[in-house]
Amino acid sequence: MANELIKGMGFHHIALKCKDIEKSLKMYKALGMREIVRWGEGEKLIVMLDVGDGGRIELFANGSDEYSVMGKWQHFALKVDDVDAAYAVARAAGFGDHTAPKVVPLKAEPADISINIAFVVGPDGEEVEFFREV
Repeated sequence: MANELIKGMGFHHIALKCKDIEKSLKMYKALGMREIVRWGEGEKLIVMLDVGDGGRIELFANGSDEYSVMGKWQHFALKVDDVDAAYAVARAAGFGDHTAPKVVPLKAEPADISINIAFVVGPDGEEVEFFREV
């Protein structure tokens, strides 16, 4: 559904400061994400990955375990056709386990829905959710 208030608005990217950008790149690429652009070098390296539908993850080098004043995200969700398969690929790529695939019925408005979800943990402690409405 298109945004009627701000024409052309859509998700573009989410950014993450990485303790070890090479490790993060390897793991996210193992999920099938494709590097589309990079700039800077060393501690100033920044890389954008396409998640598959034009949405992007932007990885910044020189991160740490410390929270910035702006905080860190809680998680980001990737829509997928097969939550179980996505979870298996992520675990094989080295992502940590958080929540195994499950179907969750939700009391929602305007109508109840059920979602199939799973969570893994990335190399910087970030939570990645695989999501499908069923």
